[in-house]
Amino acid sequence: MNRGRAPSGLKVPHGLSPLILLRSLYLLRTSAIQASLIALGLASVLISPFSFPYPMQQIIYAQNLCDELDSLVAQIAPDRVFVLTDTTTQECCLPLLKSSVAVSNAQHITIGSTDASKTLESLATVWEALGNGGGSRHSLLLCLGGGMVTDLGGFAAATFKRGIPFINIPTTLLAMVDAAVGGKTGINFNGLKNEIGVFREAEAVIIDTQFLRTLDAPNLRSGYAEMLKHSLLDGVEMWATHLNFELSQPDYSLLQDLVRQSIDVKRRIVAEDPTEKGIRKALNLGHTTAHAFESLALHENRVLLHGYAVAWGLAGELYLSATKLGFPTDRMRQTVQYINEHYGKFDFTCKQYEQLYDYMTHDKKNVGGVINFTLLNNVGDICLNQHATKDELFDMFDFLREGA
Repeated sequence: MNRGRAPSGLKVPHGLSPLILLRSLYLLRTSAIQASLIALGLASVLISPFSFPYPMQQIIYAQNLCDELDSLVAQIAPDRVFVLTDTTTQECCLPLLKSSVAVSNAQHITIGSTDASKTLESLATVWEALGNGGGSRHSLLLCLGGGMVTDLGGFAAATFKRGIPFINIPTTLLAMVDAAVGGKTGINFNGLKNEIGVFREAEAVIIDTQFLRTLDAPNLRSGYAEMLKHSLLDGVEMWATHLNFELSQPDYSLLQDLVRQSIDVKRRIVAEDPTEKGIRKALNLGHTTAHAFESLALHENRVLLHGYAVAWGLAGELYLSATKLGFPTDRMRQTVQYINEHYGKFDFTCKQYEQLYDYMTHDKKNVGGVINFTLLNNVGDICLNQHATKDELFDMFDFLREGA
């Protein structure tokens, strides 16, 4: 897997591991630094060639959620604790924390559920509750919920009093493997997905897979789409394992192991590039198309789970990868077949192509008005900063509607 900082349009020679190449470059860089340290009489300073430029986010795999949460809160020692939930997690997940001292003594904030609540109005509700509840820079926000709650809650914490600490406790598969990890926070705005936000990592992310048993089938599938994306970025072995997972009758023991693998993929990438200047763009695989589908759904007041949009986005961008970069057609077909079997197809017509294209032109990843994609030469062989013409994108839409 290409986990380094890739310059614009970088392609690594076939057969050479991108990770080995980047670590070799890093060794050269650190050797030069160490030579300078020796000249300065600081030879005792060690630089590891296998360290990451930034600390990895703290991930806690809970064995006893309440005890581990209380221990973490005690270490932070906030003056006040607030708990943010949506209406669904308040009912289904908050009861699992009833024995937590921190949660019992906290002030509770509840917003609406689903992505329709990921708005400026909901954000203002959280700010007001923090302010009216006596929140200070030394207060702590616990974000208990799916990706909408962790995204919005993280943004509220990052901006209230210019930043207060927060802990993410993801309750959906999507939030565990994607939204709660990596420091992206934000809200939807002006009809566009995640248009306003900041990079700000949580103090910690606490993963407790017992929450997965509270999920319905659509939300489980939604999270699994991000895991499938991570497998495509990592390599053939992980990808094959994910295509063989029986999503309609999930093995929760196996799923727990796959969740760890998936989080590790994202965590390593984010540690190397926390603010998306280079290799973190790899995590956008499937998302340029997905965000256009989500924006269309918002415009039409359709409920669309993020992971479903990502699954369809992966199908489309694997098609682009095959037609533009030579991604193996058989692997594309295998992946698209798995997506069709478990996610169906996004309902849109050729009359909406222009509208979808317009949404793509507003994507945050674009530079100079040019639509930016992450594509693949092969499974695990990442190619950043790729572009497609309008005609190529319309061909991709045709494929998703008729040929996939």
